[in-house]
Amino acid sequence: MMIFTIFIALIAIQRLVELYIAKQNEKQLKMEGAVEFGESHYRWMVLMHLSFFIVLTIEVMVYGRKIATLWPIWLTLFLIAQSGRVWVISSLGKHWNTKIIVVPNAEVVVKGPYKYFKHPNYLIVATEIIVISLLFNAYYTAIIFSLLNAWMMAVRIPLEEKALKTHTEYSTVFKQK
Repeated sequence: MMIFTIFIALIAIQRLVELYIAKQNEKQLKMEGAVEFGESHYRWMVLMHLSFFIVLTIEVMVYGRKIATLWPIWLTLFLIAQSGRVWVISSLGKHWNTKIIVVPNAEVVVKGPYKYFKHPNYLIVATEIIVISLLFNAYYTAIIFSLLNAWMMAVRIPLEEKALKTHTEYSTVFKQK
């Protein structure tokens, strides 16, 4: 249980740092004339992510879940996902955010993982949900939140695509991706 507590505490600290970065980026972008999209679903996305950790903790505690036998694999995949997360944040720079915030006519970022994928961060989040859950044998959490995340992405990605296509050269830049 101590390993679980430490692991979740470290992720919580990471997420708080990321929220701070996102807030700073949001302020800077809005000073540059950025527009926010998808405000109505954002609170639900935040609730989903927060609920993931609550439900994960409940499942681990109530069912007495232990660290998985395959923990080296799950931990390795988690660390790869974290490397991807850092790569995404550093590649987007001031444009990285947890919200959909677009500066009209801004140059579209096509470096880092964005050379290869349109939305690498969403793949990373999906991976994290599964891997963190399986690291602690929390199968119910893995299934429930993978489905909820898929539903959220079905809402969020089209909104993000529309915002980028409307206000930047996104369609041209990502035509082949």
